[in-house]
Amino acid sequence: MIRLSLFFAAAVLLLGCGSPLADEPTAKLQATSAPATTEPKPLVVPQGAGLRDLIDRTLDFTQHGREMSLEDHAAWQLLHGVLAFGENFEILANGQKVNAVDWVFDGKPMKGWTINPTPQGLRAEIEAGKFGQGHDDQWMAILSQWNVPVTRPIKVKGKEYTVQDLIDRTKYDCFEGKESSWTIIALSKHLDPMDQTWIGTDKQEWSLERLVAMEAAASYDEETAQDEIANSACGGMHRLIGLSIALNNYKAAHPGVELKGGWLAAQQRIDWAVGQSRALQLPSGAFSIAFLFRPANSNNLDEHLAATGHTLEFLTFALPKKRLQEPWVEKAVVYMCDLLDRTKHLDLECGGLYHAVHGLVLYREKVFGPREGEPRPSGAGELASAQTEAK
Repeated sequence: MIRLSLFFAAAVLLLGCGSPLADEPTAKLQATSAPATTEPKPLVVPQGAGLRDLIDRTLDFTQHGREMSLEDHAAWQLLHGVLAFGENFEILANGQKVNAVDWVFDGKPMKGWTINPTPQGLRAEIEAGKFGQGHDDQWMAILSQWNVPVTRPIKVKGKEYTVQDLIDRTKYDCFEGKESSWTIIALSKHLDPMDQTWIGTDKQEWSLERLVAMEAAASYDEETAQDEIANSACGGMHRLIGLSIALNNYKAAHPGVELKGGWLAAQQRIDWAVGQSRALQLPSGAFSIAFLFRPANSNNLDEHLAATGHTLEFLTFALPKKRLQEPWVEKAVVYMCDLLDRTKHLDLECGGLYHAVHGLVLYREKVFGPREGEPRPSGAGELASAQTEAK
Protein backbone atom coordinates (compact mmCIF):
# COMPACT_ATOMS: atom_id res chain seq x y z
CA MET A 1 0.00 0.00 0.00
CA ILE A 2 1.35 3.40 -0.95
CA ARG A 3 1.44 5.85 1.98
CA LEU A 4 2.45 9.49 2.03
CA SER A 5 5.54 9.77 4.20
CA LEU A 6 5.50 12.35 7.00
CA PHE A 7 8.58 13.95 5.52
CA PHE A 8 6.98 14.31 2.11
CA ALA A 9 3.75 15.66 3.58
CA ALA A 10 5.65 18.32 5.49
CA ALA A 11 7.73 19.21 2.46
CA VAL A 12 4.69 19.64 0.23
CA LEU A 13 2.92 21.85 2.75
CA LEU A 14 6.00 24.02 3.18
CA LEU A 15 6.15 24.48 -0.57
CA GLY A 16 2.46 25.36 -0.64
CA CYS A 17 3.23 29.08 -0.55
CA GLY A 18 4.17 28.65 -4.21
CA SER A 19 7.30 30.74 -3.82
CA PRO A 20 9.29 30.91 -7.07
CA LEU A 21 12.41 30.58 -4.91
CA ALA A 22 11.51 27.00 -4.01
CA ASP A 23 13.30 24.21 -5.87
CA GLU A 24 9.96 22.69 -6.91
CA PRO A 25 7.33 25.48 -7.05
CA THR A 26 3.77 24.29 -6.64
CA ALA A 27 0.32 24.88 -8.04
CA LYS A 28 -1.81 26.12 -5.15
CA LEU A 29 -5.41 25.40 -4.34
CA GLN A 30 -7.89 28.09 -5.29
CA ALA A 31 -10.13 27.34 -2.34
CA THR A 32 -10.44 24.80 0.44
CA SER A 33 -11.83 21.66 -1.15
CA ALA A 34 -13.64 18.72 0.34
CA PRO A 35 -11.27 16.67 2.50
CA ALA A 36 -9.16 14.29 0.47
CA THR A 37 -7.00 11.41 1.58
CA THR A 38 -3.57 10.24 0.60
CA GLU A 39 -4.63 6.64 1.12
CA PRO A 40 -5.22 4.78 -2.17
CA LYS A 41 -8.67 3.37 -2.78
CA PRO A 42 -9.25 -0.07 -4.30
CA LEU A 43 -8.65 0.41 -8.00
CA VAL A 44 -11.80 0.01 -10.08
CA VAL A 45 -11.61 0.79 -13.79
CA PRO A 46 -14.90 2.35 -14.95
CA GLN A 47 -16.14 1.37 -18.36
CA GLY A 48 -17.09 3.63 -21.27
CA ALA A 49 -18.63 6.91 -20.18
CA GLY A 50 -17.65 6.19 -16.58
CA LEU A 51 -13.96 6.48 -17.41
CA ARG A 52 -14.59 9.59 -19.50
CA ASP A 53 -16.47 11.25 -16.63
CA LEU A 54 -13.73 10.34 -14.14
CA ILE A 55 -11.15 12.01 -16.37
CA ASP A 56 -13.37 15.08 -16.82
CA ARG A 57 -13.84 15.50 -13.05
CA THR A 58 -10.07 15.31 -12.57
CA LEU A 59 -9.38 17.83 -15.31
CA ASP A 60 -12.09 20.21 -14.13
CA PHE A 61 -10.71 20.38 -10.59
CA THR A 62 -7.11 20.83 -11.74
CA GLN A 63 -8.09 23.56 -14.20
CA HIS A 64 -10.50 25.49 -11.98
CA GLY A 65 -9.79 24.36 -8.41
CA ARG A 66 -6.09 25.18 -8.48
CA GLU A 67 -4.48 28.49 -9.34
CA MET A 68 -1.18 30.12 -10.14
CA SER A 69 -0.31 33.80 -10.15
CA LEU A 70 2.24 36.13 -11.65
CA GLU A 71 3.17 37.22 -8.14
CA ASP A 72 3.92 33.73 -6.80
CA HIS A 73 5.06 31.84 -9.88
CA ALA A 74 7.40 32.21 -12.83
CA ALA A 75 7.17 31.29 -16.49
CA TRP A 76 8.47 27.75 -15.92
CA GLN A 77 5.41 26.92 -13.81
CA LEU A 78 2.89 29.03 -15.72
CA LEU A 79 3.82 27.65 -19.14
CA HIS A 80 3.41 24.12 -17.79
CA GLY A 81 -0.20 25.09 -17.11
CA VAL A 82 -0.45 26.17 -20.75
CA LEU A 83 0.96 22.78 -21.77
CA ALA A 84 -1.89 21.05 -19.93
CA PHE A 85 -4.84 23.28 -20.83
CA GLY A 86 -3.85 25.24 -23.90
CA GLU A 87 -3.87 28.82 -25.03
CA ASN A 88 -6.95 29.62 -22.91
CA PHE A 89 -5.20 28.81 -19.62
CA GLU A 90 -5.82 31.52 -17.04
CA ILE A 91 -3.60 32.80 -14.23
CA LEU A 92 -3.93 35.60 -11.67
CA ALA A 93 -2.48 39.08 -12.11
CA ASN A 94 -3.10 41.29 -9.07
CA GLY A 95 -6.01 39.04 -8.12
CA GLN A 96 -7.66 39.17 -11.55
CA LYS A 97 -7.79 36.30 -14.01
CA VAL A 98 -5.84 36.86 -17.23
CA ASN A 99 -4.94 34.67 -20.17
CA ALA A 100 -1.33 33.53 -19.71
CA VAL A 101 -0.43 33.41 -23.42
CA ASP A 102 -2.14 36.72 -24.20
CA TRP A 103 -0.29 38.32 -21.30
CA VAL A 104 3.22 37.54 -22.50
CA PHE A 105 2.42 37.93 -26.19
CA ASP A 106 1.23 41.46 -25.42
CA GLY A 107 4.70 42.18 -24.02
CA LYS A 108 3.68 42.24 -20.36
CA PRO A 109 6.19 41.08 -17.74
CA MET A 110 6.43 37.52 -16.43
CA LYS A 111 9.38 36.26 -14.38
CA GLY A 112 11.39 33.89 -16.55
CA TRP A 113 9.80 34.85 -19.88
CA THR A 114 12.95 36.30 -21.43
CA ILE A 115 12.86 36.72 -25.20
CA ASN A 116 15.57 38.57 -27.14
CA PRO A 117 15.61 39.63 -30.80
CA THR A 118 18.57 38.36 -32.85
CA PRO A 119 19.42 38.58 -36.55
CA GLN A 120 18.17 34.98 -36.89
CA GLY A 121 14.87 35.51 -35.07
CA LEU A 122 13.57 35.59 -31.51
CA ARG A 123 15.59 33.62 -28.96
CA ALA A 124 14.01 32.39 -25.73
CA GLU A 125 16.72 32.34 -23.06
CA ILE A 126 17.61 29.48 -20.74
CA GLU A 127 17.32 30.40 -17.04
CA ALA A 128 18.33 28.35 -14.02
CA GLY A 129 16.18 27.75 -10.96
CA LYS A 130 12.90 26.89 -12.70
CA PHE A 131 12.14 30.50 -13.50
CA GLY A 132 12.43 30.37 -17.29
CA GLN A 133 13.16 27.81 -19.96
CA GLY A 134 14.97 24.78 -18.65
CA HIS A 135 15.69 23.42 -22.13
CA ASP A 136 16.25 24.87 -25.57
CA ASP A 137 12.99 25.53 -27.46
CA GLN A 138 10.77 24.54 -24.51
CA TRP A 139 8.41 27.51 -24.96
CA MET A 140 8.06 26.92 -28.68
CA ALA A 141 7.36 23.22 -28.09
CA ILE A 142 4.53 24.07 -25.68
CA LEU A 143 2.96 26.62 -28.00
CA SER A 144 3.19 24.28 -31.00
CA GLN A 145 1.08 21.68 -29.20
CA TRP A 146 -1.83 24.11 -28.90
CA ASN A 147 -2.35 25.51 -32.40
CA VAL A 148 -0.77 28.91 -31.79
CA PRO A 149 -0.44 30.18 -35.40
CA VAL A 150 2.87 31.30 -36.85
CA THR A 151 1.29 34.64 -37.80
CA ARG A 152 0.31 35.50 -34.25
CA PRO A 153 1.92 38.78 -33.15
CA ILE A 154 4.26 38.85 -30.19
CA LYS A 155 5.66 42.02 -28.64
CA VAL A 156 9.28 42.02 -27.52
CA LYS A 157 11.05 45.10 -26.15
CA GLY A 158 8.36 47.37 -27.59
CA LYS A 159 8.50 45.96 -31.13
CA GLU A 160 6.12 43.55 -32.82
CA TYR A 161 7.23 40.17 -34.13
CA THR A 162 5.42 36.91 -34.84
CA VAL A 163 5.67 33.29 -33.74
CA GLN A 164 7.47 32.65 -37.03
CA ASP A 165 10.42 34.58 -35.61
CA LEU A 166 10.64 32.06 -32.77
CA ILE A 167 10.55 29.21 -35.29
CA ASP A 168 13.30 30.79 -37.39
CA ARG A 169 15.61 30.96 -34.38
CA THR A 170 14.71 27.38 -33.40
CA LYS A 171 15.86 26.19 -36.84
CA TYR A 172 19.05 28.23 -36.71
CA ASP A 173 20.05 26.85 -33.30
CA CYS A 174 20.41 23.25 -34.55
CA PHE A 175 23.81 21.61 -34.20
CA GLU A 176 25.20 18.11 -33.81
CA GLY A 177 24.80 16.84 -30.25
CA LYS A 178 22.19 19.40 -29.19
CA GLU A 179 19.45 18.29 -26.77
CA SER A 180 16.67 18.38 -29.35
CA SER A 181 13.62 16.80 -27.71
CA TRP A 182 11.75 20.12 -27.59
CA THR A 183 13.20 21.29 -30.91
CA ILE A 184 11.65 18.28 -32.66
CA ILE A 185 8.23 18.96 -31.11
CA ALA A 186 8.30 22.59 -32.21
CA LEU A 187 9.52 22.05 -35.75
CA SER A 188 7.36 18.96 -36.41
CA LYS A 189 4.29 21.15 -36.16
CA HIS A 190 5.45 23.73 -38.68
CA LEU A 191 7.77 22.03 -41.20
CA ASP A 192 7.28 19.38 -43.85
CA PRO A 193 8.78 16.25 -42.28
CA MET A 194 10.15 14.90 -45.56
CA ASP A 195 11.21 17.73 -47.82
CA GLN A 196 12.22 20.84 -45.87
CA THR A 197 15.86 21.57 -45.04
CA TRP A 198 17.69 24.55 -43.54
CA ILE A 199 21.14 25.66 -42.39
CA GLY A 200 21.87 25.57 -38.66
CA THR A 201 24.31 27.49 -36.51
CA ASP A 202 27.00 24.90 -37.36
CA LYS A 203 26.64 25.84 -41.07
CA GLN A 204 25.41 22.33 -41.85
CA GLU A 205 22.18 21.30 -43.57
CA TRP A 206 19.45 20.10 -41.23
CA SER A 207 16.10 18.40 -41.63
CA LEU A 208 13.53 16.90 -39.31
CA GLU A 209 14.75 13.43 -40.19
CA ARG A 210 18.30 14.34 -39.20
CA LEU A 211 17.06 15.68 -35.85
CA VAL A 212 14.96 12.56 -35.31
CA ALA A 213 17.86 10.28 -36.23
CA MET A 214 20.15 12.12 -33.80
CA GLU A 215 17.67 11.78 -30.92
CA ALA A 216 16.84 8.16 -31.67
CA ALA A 217 20.47 7.12 -32.08
CA ALA A 218 21.34 8.70 -28.74
CA SER A 219 19.40 6.02 -26.92
CA TYR A 220 18.79 3.08 -29.23
CA ASP A 221 21.75 0.73 -28.64
CA GLU A 222 20.15 -2.13 -26.71
CA GLU A 223 23.26 -2.58 -24.54
CA THR A 224 23.49 1.07 -23.48
CA ALA A 225 19.98 2.41 -24.01
CA GLN A 226 19.14 2.64 -20.33
CA ASP A 227 22.24 4.68 -19.52
CA GLU A 228 21.53 7.05 -22.39
CA ILE A 229 17.89 7.56 -21.40
CA ALA A 230 18.91 8.10 -17.80
CA ASN A 231 20.86 11.13 -18.92
CA SER A 232 17.74 12.61 -20.53
CA ALA A 233 15.10 14.68 -18.77
CA CYS A 234 12.42 12.79 -16.82
CA GLY A 235 13.63 9.29 -17.57
CA GLY A 236 13.85 9.95 -21.28
CA MET A 237 10.12 10.64 -21.64
CA HIS A 238 10.59 14.06 -23.22
CA ARG A 239 12.89 12.54 -25.82
CA LEU A 240 10.32 9.82 -26.53
CA ILE A 241 7.47 12.33 -26.73
CA GLY A 242 9.42 14.35 -29.28
CA LEU A 243 10.12 11.25 -31.37
CA SER A 244 6.46 10.19 -31.17
CA ILE A 245 5.11 13.57 -32.25
CA ALA A 246 7.55 13.78 -35.15
CA LEU A 247 6.77 10.25 -36.30
CA ASN A 248 3.01 10.76 -36.02
CA ASN A 249 3.18 13.93 -38.10
CA TYR A 250 5.42 12.23 -40.66
CA LYS A 251 2.94 9.36 -41.06
CA ALA A 252 0.00 11.75 -41.29
CA ALA A 253 1.69 13.90 -43.95
CA HIS A 254 3.01 10.95 -45.97
CA PRO A 255 0.68 7.97 -45.47
CA GLY A 256 1.97 4.66 -46.71
CA VAL A 257 5.60 5.72 -46.94
CA GLU A 258 8.01 2.98 -45.86
CA LEU A 259 9.92 3.92 -42.72
CA LYS A 260 13.65 4.25 -43.28
CA GLY A 261 16.63 5.95 -41.69
CA GLY A 262 15.79 8.20 -38.75
CA TRP A 263 12.08 7.47 -39.00
CA LEU A 264 12.63 3.72 -38.66
CA ALA A 265 15.01 4.29 -35.74
CA ALA A 266 12.36 6.42 -34.04
CA GLN A 267 9.71 3.71 -34.48
CA GLN A 268 12.03 1.09 -33.01
CA ARG A 269 12.90 3.33 -30.05
CA ILE A 270 9.21 4.05 -29.38
CA ASP A 271 8.19 0.39 -29.64
CA TRP A 272 10.90 -0.58 -27.16
CA ALA A 273 9.79 2.10 -24.69
CA VAL A 274 6.12 1.12 -24.90
CA GLY A 275 7.05 -2.49 -24.18
CA GLN A 276 9.23 -1.50 -21.23
CA SER A 277 6.53 0.75 -19.78
CA ARG A 278 4.07 -2.12 -19.79
CA ALA A 279 6.53 -4.75 -18.55
CA LEU A 280 7.64 -2.61 -15.59
CA GLN A 281 4.18 -1.35 -14.58
CA LEU A 282 3.36 -1.83 -10.91
CA PRO A 283 0.30 -3.79 -9.68
CA SER A 284 -1.26 -0.50 -8.52
CA GLY A 285 -1.47 0.71 -12.13
CA ALA A 286 1.37 3.19 -11.57
CA PHE A 287 4.37 3.09 -13.85
CA SER A 288 7.80 2.47 -12.39
CA ILE A 289 9.43 5.43 -10.67
CA ALA A 290 12.63 4.16 -12.33
CA PHE A 291 10.90 4.76 -15.67
CA LEU A 292 12.21 2.25 -18.26
CA PHE A 293 14.99 0.56 -16.31
CA ARG A 294 13.41 -1.67 -13.67
CA PRO A 295 10.22 -1.96 -11.61
CA ALA A 296 10.47 0.43 -8.66
CA ASN A 297 7.95 1.64 -6.08
CA SER A 298 8.05 4.44 -3.50
CA ASN A 299 6.09 5.89 -0.59
CA ASN A 300 6.71 9.34 -2.09
CA LEU A 301 3.67 10.35 -4.11
CA ASP A 302 5.63 13.10 -5.84
CA GLU A 303 7.78 10.44 -7.50
CA HIS A 304 4.68 8.60 -8.70
CA LEU A 305 3.10 11.80 -9.98
CA ALA A 306 6.19 12.55 -12.08
CA ALA A 307 6.87 9.02 -13.35
CA THR A 308 3.34 7.87 -14.10
CA GLY A 309 2.33 11.29 -15.40
CA HIS A 310 5.22 11.60 -17.86
CA THR A 311 4.93 7.96 -18.98
CA LEU A 312 1.19 8.27 -19.58
CA GLU A 313 1.80 11.47 -21.53
CA PHE A 314 4.28 9.62 -23.77
CA LEU A 315 1.89 6.72 -24.32
CA THR A 316 -0.93 9.01 -25.43
CA PHE A 317 1.31 10.17 -28.27
CA ALA A 318 2.85 6.78 -29.01
CA LEU A 319 -0.30 4.62 -29.14
CA PRO A 320 -3.45 4.70 -31.28
CA LYS A 321 -6.94 4.72 -29.77
CA LYS A 322 -7.34 0.95 -29.79
CA ARG A 323 -4.18 0.37 -27.78
CA LEU A 324 -4.98 3.18 -25.35
CA GLN A 325 -8.12 1.23 -24.50
CA GLU A 326 -6.13 -1.82 -23.40
CA PRO A 327 -6.62 -2.65 -19.70
CA TRP A 328 -3.05 -1.85 -18.65
CA VAL A 329 -3.29 1.72 -20.01
CA GLU A 330 -6.79 2.25 -18.59
CA LYS A 331 -5.48 1.10 -15.21
CA ALA A 332 -2.74 3.75 -15.35
CA VAL A 333 -5.33 6.42 -16.23
CA VAL A 334 -7.49 5.47 -13.25
CA TYR A 335 -4.44 5.39 -10.98
CA MET A 336 -3.50 8.92 -12.05
CA CYS A 337 -7.04 10.24 -11.54
CA ASP A 338 -7.12 8.61 -8.09
CA LEU A 339 -3.72 10.06 -7.15
CA LEU A 340 -4.86 13.57 -8.12
CA ASP A 341 -8.10 13.09 -6.20
CA ARG A 342 -6.25 11.95 -3.07
CA THR A 343 -4.00 15.01 -3.22
CA LYS A 344 -6.69 17.65 -3.81
CA HIS A 345 -5.84 19.22 -0.46
CA LEU A 346 -2.12 19.47 -1.25
CA ASP A 347 -0.14 21.96 -3.31
CA LEU A 348 1.62 19.92 -5.98
CA GLU A 349 4.85 20.48 -7.89
CA CYS A 350 3.90 22.15 -11.16
CA GLY A 351 5.99 20.15 -13.62
CA GLY A 352 4.81 16.71 -12.54
CA LEU A 353 1.22 17.88 -12.09
CA TYR A 354 0.75 19.49 -15.47
CA HIS A 355 2.57 16.83 -17.48
CA ALA A 356 0.29 14.25 -15.86
CA VAL A 357 -2.77 16.34 -16.64
CA HIS A 358 -1.59 16.89 -20.22
CA GLY A 359 -1.50 13.11 -20.56
CA LEU A 360 -5.11 12.93 -19.33
CA VAL A 361 -6.17 15.71 -21.72
CA LEU A 362 -4.62 13.84 -24.66
CA TYR A 363 -6.09 10.51 -23.56
CA ARG A 364 -9.55 12.06 -23.29
CA GLU A 365 -9.18 13.60 -26.75
CA LYS A 366 -7.99 10.45 -28.50
CA VAL A 367 -10.31 7.94 -26.82
CA PHE A 368 -13.50 9.93 -26.17
CA GLY A 369 -13.16 13.09 -28.27
CA PRO A 370 -12.63 16.70 -27.17
CA ARG A 371 -14.01 18.21 -24.00
CA GLU A 372 -16.91 20.53 -24.71
CA GLY A 373 -15.92 24.18 -24.87
CA GLU A 374 -12.19 23.50 -24.47
CA PRO A 375 -9.39 23.99 -27.05
CA ARG A 376 -8.07 20.94 -28.84
CA PRO A 377 -4.45 19.84 -28.57
CA SER A 378 -2.51 20.40 -31.77
CA GLY A 379 -2.59 17.33 -33.98
CA ALA A 380 -4.61 15.23 -31.53
CA GLY A 381 -7.29 14.55 -34.12
CA GLU A 382 -4.66 13.37 -36.61
CA LEU A 383 -2.70 11.24 -34.15
CA ALA A 384 -5.24 8.44 -33.98
CA SER A 385 -5.63 8.22 -37.75
CA ALA A 386 -1.91 8.54 -38.42
CA GLN A 387 -1.31 5.10 -36.96
CA THR A 388 -2.93 1.81 -37.78
CA GLU A 389 -5.48 0.61 -35.25
CA ALA A 390 -4.01 -2.87 -35.41
CA LYS A 391 -0.60 -1.86 -34.13
